[in-house]
Formats: sequence, C-alpha cells, structure tokens
Amino acid sequence: MPFDFDQVVERRNTDSLKYDFAHRWDLPEGLLPLWVADMDFPAPPVVLEELEKRVRHGIFGYSDDPGSSYFDALYQWYDKRFGWQIEEGWLIKMPGVVFAVCMAIQALTSEGDAVLIQPPVYYPFFSSVANNNRRVVENPLLYENGKYTMDFEDLEKKIVEENVKLAILCSPHNPVGRVWTEEELARYGQICIKHGVPVVSDEIHADFITPGHKHTVFASISPDFADSTITCTAPTKTFNLAGLQIANTIVSNQT
Repeated sequence: MPFDFDQVVERRNTDSLKYDFAHRWDLPEGLLPLWVADMDFPAPPVVLEELEKRVRHGIFGYSDDPGSSYFDALYQWYDKRFGWQIEEGWLIKMPGVVFAVCMAIQALTSEGDAVLIQPPVYYPFFSSVANNNRRVVENPLLYENGKYTMDFEDLEKKIVEENVKLAILCSPHNPVGRVWTEEELARYGQICIKHGVPVVSDEIHADFITPGHKHTVFASISPDFADSTITCTAPTKTFNLAGLQIANTIVSNQT
C-alpha cells in the first residue's frame, strides 16, 4: 500500500495539544512545536478504514476481541521485526504506557521505595515515580563525543547505595535517540539481576530505527531478563494514534 508523506495536514484549531495550547505555557503563537511526540502525517489508510467502520456503526459501548486477532497481529509484528515470540497469556492491554508504568510502580514497590531512571529521559517518568510517593534515583547518561552512553558504574553504585527496588529503562531512549546495543542492554540487565531489581522497559519507539541500527527487545536477551521484566509497547507512536489510548504490557512471569 503506497503512503503519501507529502500531504500537509492543517492541525491548528483542531484542539491539537502541540499547536493550539502554546498560550498555556506563555509561548509565542506560530512556534514550531517539536516537544511532543505525535506526527503531522495522517494515520495509515488501512487504520482509517477500520476506524470509519466503527464510527458508521454508531455505537461505542464496551467491546473486546472475540478471538485472538489483536494478539495474532501483535505476535506477527514482534516476531517478524524483532525475532521476539510472545504468548497470549503474557499480554495485558492498557490505556497507555505511562499508565502501565504507574501500575508497575504500584505493584512492585512500596511507598518510599527508590525507583531508578536515566535522565535526560521522558519527563513523565519523574512524575510517575513522585506521584506514587516513591523516590526518584537518577543514573544520568554520559554525553561524550556527541554520543550518549550508560554509566554502568554509577548504575550499580546507585542501586546498592539507594536500595533501588525498580528500574525504568527507556529503549530506544527518548529523547536522546540512542538505540541501545544488545551488549549495553545485557550489561544493564546483568547489574539489575545481580541486585534483584526488576525492570520496566518502555519500548514504545522500537519501530523508529534508522538503517544500520537494530532494536533488541530487552526481555528477549535471556530467560532471566524475561522473568524480571515488564515490557511496555504501543501502536500509538508507530501509526500516529496517541489520542486513541491503547498500549500493551507484556509480562511473561505472571507470578
């Protein structure tokens, strides 16, 4: 199916967060908004066609997938693109990745516990920890020679000294754009496994990989990683559907 990436879509005066609300932050009108991750391309025609069918039906009550069509599509997508085979029982549907992160924080930690993040990182990670009355522990990325890398020595030091109970991984990293190598992810995971720290892996940007790079699903690296990881994905960035509020939480260890 051909896609038209030359069509200009006017988003002003459509209640677009990034175009119509600059005044709320005292920003000048007409400022080019590069601060929020939704695209100015229309969703793919096949997606629009399915949405139009739902709209024409006219009823928006409670619904679910009567078979396994949603899971089948998800399975094929991750198997084909990342070589990751998931099972249907691992899938928990969520209204969004931030919601899923908050649920994981509540499920795996207690009030006052330390949760580790790697700034400069997606800002809701900070508020998700703080709003649930947990402590933010920062393991800042290193910036050298125009490239961000993980500071593994500081990672392990912070986990031990701050008694970290949960780590939030952003892979690929938002906003620095790093696609972590399998070696980097393996070292990160080994440190977390060593100290009994489960990982919430936000992989919502996994499909935005430029040639020469490869996204590795963190949980796919080893059974030990899979056992201690909650993987968060969504179609919302890939297909520009953020307003539809759907995400996937994939948990192989149901205990």
